[in-house]
Amino acid sequence: MAITGLAHVQVTITAGGEDTARAFYGRLLGLVEVTKPASLSDRGGCWFAAGQQEIHCGVDETVPVGRHHPALLTDDLARLRGELEGAGVRTTDDRPLPGYSRFYANDPFGNRIEFMQPIVSK
Repeated sequence: MAITGLAHVQVTITAGGEDTARAFYGRLLGLVEVTKPASLSDRGGCWFAAGQQEIHCGVDETVPVGRHHPALLTDDLARLRGELEGAGVRTTDDRPLPGYSRFYANDPFGNRIEFMQPIVSK
């Protein structure tokens, strides 16, 4: 037996928050929405492709607060940070992580997200 990859991560949104999730994950971050299977569509929420993986925005009454988070890779961290801050999203730094530049932000529901870019040595 072997774990061969990561299929998706789920973040929590509140009921009726699909349009807000689409504005953040789809329009602001540029992720493509994935059609949910019909067998799960009655639960609400929405899904987005993030490379070969997906982010599932699942509906719950409350969004848990904590340090748990997905980490999304980008090829232009500075531009992404500027676009997020330009849209009014607060970003924060953390301790250095060898091999990466990174920062954190919260989505409109309060989910913590890490944004990372590998540091290329010359």
